[in-house]
Parts: sequence; structure tokens; C-alpha cells
Amino acid sequence: MNWTATRPIRVVVLDDHAVVRHGLAARLKQEADIEVTGMFASGREVSRALKDNTVEVDVLLMDYSLGPTEIDGLNLIRPLLKKYPDLKILVASAHHNQATVGMVMDAGARGFVGKEEELSELVRAIRTVAGGGKRLNPALAADMERDTLASGSGAAPDGEAAELTALVDRPELSPREREVLRCCLDGMSVTAIAEKFARSIKTISSQKQSAYRKLGIRTDTELFKIKHELEKR
Repeated sequence: MNWTATRPIRVVVLDDHAVVRHGLAARLKQEADIEVTGMFASGREVSRALKDNTVEVDVLLMDYSLGPTEIDGLNLIRPLLKKYPDLKILVASAHHNQATVGMVMDAGARGFVGKEEELSELVRAIRTVAGGGKRLNPALAADMERDTLASGSGAAPDGEAAELTALVDRPELSPREREVLRCCLDGMSVTAIAEKFARSIKTISSQKQSAYRKLGIRTDTELFKIKHELEKR
């Protein structure tokens, strides 16, 4: 999984939408220095392929929000990098903000690309990540730096992300509860979360309340109070 400029960058595409998956692959195949070596619809398929050595990869280009039966990107990144520390992960998502991006980068991803960005930006991001660099949307990176300076804490964005990750990844929470909690921290409503993960509003509401009980809180206000306290550390 160590790329050198003497051969093409081997890219594996992970996205649960077939049209997106094949569209990305078709675009990347136009680049002489990039080779698409695999396309997968689920994290389980990628994990199995890596374990069985049936795919060679330098950069894993993955969607953050996969299918309704999948765990979120954050809980996939960590175990993959634990087993394959040389793997470079580039996350692409239509749902991105400072909190999500901070947690993803803190988990070990090398870059984050918004799906609204031009495909030429994605190609550049792949090259940057393959070469050992990191890549964020310039506007988002500027916002994160500005907020850090405004806080006067002098702490790196990853520090805040690590604190919030510690909250969300409490061992008593189930993977589904963690997903819902992260979305709540991003300011999403129960209805929006249900639409995002293609689950019923009743299911999302139950998972949210279950997570709250395990954290010893009862309301959104209490959740954001915890978040605020973590951000001040």
C-alpha cells in the first residue's frame, strides 16, 4: 500500500450507489496516473477483499454515509487503519461540516472532499493523499482555522474532534446510536436523520432516546451543553 511515482495510483472506490460508484470509476480511468483496482458497495466487501488480498490499493476513496445496514464512515475508518496502517483514506460526502470533517480526520483519514466539488478537485485530492499529503476543501479548512483562532485556545481542530469522538464512541452505545448521536451533534433533526439513513422516524427517535439514556441525559439542550463543555477544554 506504499505508492511511488513509478506506477499508477491504485484506487478502490467504496460507495453504496452504483451510479456514483461507476461514474467515479469512469472519470478516474481517464487519468494516466490513476488505476481503479476495485469497486465495492459495502464496508464488509472492502474489508473482506483486503483480508483476502484480492485487491491492491494505495488510496481508498469512500463515501461517509453508506447504506442503511452499514456503520458510518468513522466506525469503518478506524478498524481499517488499525489493520492496514499504510492505507490512505480519502472521504467523499454530500454531508460535511466542521464537526464531521474534524472527527474523520482525527480518525486517520487523509482527506475529505465534498460531493458538490468538481471532479477535477477529486483527482487532485487523490494525488495529494497518495503522495502523503492531506487535503480539505479550502473554504472549510479556512473556517476551521478561523474558528480555532477565534476560540483563543490555541488547540488544533483535531483536539476538539478527539473530545467529541470520545463522547460519541462511549462503549455502551451501539453503532446505530453513535450514528444518530453524531447527526444530532451536527444539528440534524430526527426527520432529517431518518431520511439520511433510510430508516423510519420512529426507529431514529428510539435510537436517539436510547443513546440519551445511556449518556444520562434527557434533552438536546443537555447534549449540546456537554458538547460546549468539551469545546472549552
